[in-house]
Amino acid sequence: MSRETQFLAATVPSAFAASVRRHASRTAVIGEYGENLSYAELDQLRIYAARALRALGVKHGDRVAIWAPNGVEWIVAGLAIHTLGAVLVPINTRMKGHEAGYVLEKSGARVLFCAGHFLGLHYPTLLTEHWPKTLEHLVVLRDEKAGDTGWRDFMAKADLAHTDDVLKCAAAVKPDDRMDILFTSGTTGLPKGVVTTHQQNLCVIADWSRAVGLVPEDQYLVANPFFHSFGYKVGWLGGLLAGCTVLPHAVFDAGKILQRIARDRISVLPGPPTLFISLLNDPARTGADLSSLRATITGAAAIAPSLIERIRAELGFKVVLTGYGLTETCGVVSLCEAGDTAETIALTSGKAIPNVELRCVDGDGKPVPAGEAGEIVVRGYNVMQGYLDDEAETRKTIDADGWLHTGDIGILDARGYLKITDRLKDMYITGGFNCYPAEIERIIAAHPAVAQVAVVGVPDERQGEVGKAYVVARPGQQIADKDFIAWCREHMANYKVPRSVEVVAALPTNASGKVLKFELRKKTASA
Repeated sequence: MSRETQFLAATVPSAFAASVRRHASRTAVIGEYGENLSYAELDQLRIYAARALRALGVKHGDRVAIWAPNGVEWIVAGLAIHTLGAVLVPINTRMKGHEAGYVLEKSGARVLFCAGHFLGLHYPTLLTEHWPKTLEHLVVLRDEKAGDTGWRDFMAKADLAHTDDVLKCAAAVKPDDRMDILFTSGTTGLPKGVVTTHQQNLCVIADWSRAVGLVPEDQYLVANPFFHSFGYKVGWLGGLLAGCTVLPHAVFDAGKILQRIARDRISVLPGPPTLFISLLNDPARTGADLSSLRATITGAAAIAPSLIERIRAELGFKVVLTGYGLTETCGVVSLCEAGDTAETIALTSGKAIPNVELRCVDGDGKPVPAGEAGEIVVRGYNVMQGYLDDEAETRKTIDADGWLHTGDIGILDARGYLKITDRLKDMYITGGFNCYPAEIERIIAAHPAVAQVAVVGVPDERQGEVGKAYVVARPGQQIADKDFIAWCREHMANYKVPRSVEVVAALPTNASGKVLKFELRKKTASA
């Protein structure tokens, strides 16, 4: 089936329903707790969960959030949200209560599906002091405690609504309706909601799936977090629309992933470079059966050509591709092709996907010649509708001609293939997660012993980059490395926590008082 007929006129509920008709008896999802659902069974659960949401009063355009690790219930809830034409708001599971509370408040979410006990924390309790005014219902997907409204309690509410009503809601969803709001931090230090629609996401998913060559016979292990485009859009959703068997994996553990590859004959396993470094370095790899592995795409950080070769030679992937994307572009801008040379795949992030324009421009917004560095700008169907309720930031990011300014620096060669070389903004990437210093610094500013702080990304062999905090202590205060890091772990998502801290007498600034972070990066490089 062509990209045009399968996706262009579709919404998520219609595209998934079409996949169910083609693959009803095939296995759709295999969970970590023994769940095994056919496409027909997953479709029934989708409708049932949508009925339960209707019983809670959810209607077209309402925002419904999910704050939970990868799992079967996440998929069912996500499909149910889309079926009603509601707007999905994924929340990073590493966020603390105040961070998640901000996303819920900003998005206006009426319902939250969340984890119960996860990573040693009870997620509903984290929200106790940060409960937003708009939030009316909280449903715990798994590992609830007494007093929580659990998944079974929620699903029982389906009896209060009708399937015909749900199907009418699904039929009313339009391609240009909002599909989701994914929050990404920025230089302002507060998360911004990226708004995208059904049609643009489905087109991106189709192009990504074509590049990887997804087929119904694939066993697709999704270890990338569902709150991220990589694990959600081209992850479980892309796998289901292609008729694959999707295997969600909640917590990254190289040994357990190696076991699942062998037991479930995994053929597709995308991920950031850190995932493959961990697999390659795990002692269990030498005795693991990896013969089923077929295809992967990696990206999100600088990639050494030697790593690409090791992924092929030592993990046995036949297709290894690289790509580039942002939350603001539905997750994808450029992709390599399976027929590209090993050198192209190792040294570039591919070329623009179909119907998307890609340029590198100078400070005046004019295209630079092939082979010269410039800011990467993108224009096309994949560009977000804008930042939620933030026209000023939207105008800063998308210019009058429709070009989205990424803040990344790159080089386009004569073929149109992109090489990422640097970033205009201060953002750095830790293990595939975008880290925005302004946001981290805003949190650290509340530390009782800190007068000033500046955070920069520094190279790290495993994570690609990690944060380093330069801090100026308040008069009479002492800052101990371990205590400072421990404080950060209590107040922010783990991936945001600086891995090292250096106490300095003063931060380097220019005449206007702006911190010169390039000097801090230079200081780190020469250390």
